[in-house]
Amino acid sequence: MKAEISVVLLRPKEDGNVGAVARSMRNFGVSRLLLVAPRAPLGAEARRRAMGGIEVLRKAQVVASLEEALVDEDLVVGTSDVSSSNQNRSYLRRAMTPPEWGSLLAGVEGRVALVLGPEDNGLSREELNQCDVLLSIPADRGFPTLNLSHAAAVLLYEAYKVRSASYPREGVPSPAVKLNGREKEIFFDKLAQFLTEINYPAHKRRGLLLLYRRVLGRAVPSEHEYSMLLGFLKRAQYPRRERWKSTTQVGSECEA
Repeated sequence: MKAEISVVLLRPKEDGNVGAVARSMRNFGVSRLLLVAPRAPLGAEARRRAMGGIEVLRKAQVVASLEEALVDEDLVVGTSDVSSSNQNRSYLRRAMTPPEWGSLLAGVEGRVALVLGPEDNGLSREELNQCDVLLSIPADRGFPTLNLSHAAAVLLYEAYKVRSASYPREGVPSPAVKLNGREKEIFFDKLAQFLTEINYPAHKRRGLLLLYRRVLGRAVPSEHEYSMLLGFLKRAQYPRRERWKSTTQVGSECEA
């Protein structure tokens, strides 16, 4: 089983771009397209530019929110023109290159969402915070932003290289890591709870959670590895809860 890619277009502005993305998807063997709150109906221009990808376009799902689009996804990859300079907290915003994205896909099984933002302003900070991994296409700094459909074509090509049996590869591939988005989100919920219990500074919790999401996103832990991390958190929480129960019982006895 290979990684199953879903292409998620967030608030696309031009239906022609959507059609061109559908064509690239057909070129590189990806069929699941989700449109989040599109700002233009899919008309004649979209169909004209889709060409052989017209079936991808026809089956595209329209949803109201990014959360709805990602509900069944195991790993969320957001595309953005981000800087990796120290001033921008590289540990939070460091982005994969297209070849690194391809290598990531070579080693995983599960549903992977490739999220591309609107043509005019890309993904917002809040939307990027929902992504496990950031992905950026290097380009001339004088004009670094690619057209939506061109960016999709570059990234889908890199995915195709590692997913296609017809593309030549060297060496023996390692067993694929099986992703589990539900287990991943349970871990982050428990981690947030743990930070609250240990009185970690409230204003730093969000940044730390995002750090863990990005670091683990690049590492793509398996379902079993997330289960082990959950076990660690539960064990770490246990002594604190036992001390709390003990303190509560002593207080009740003193009141009696």
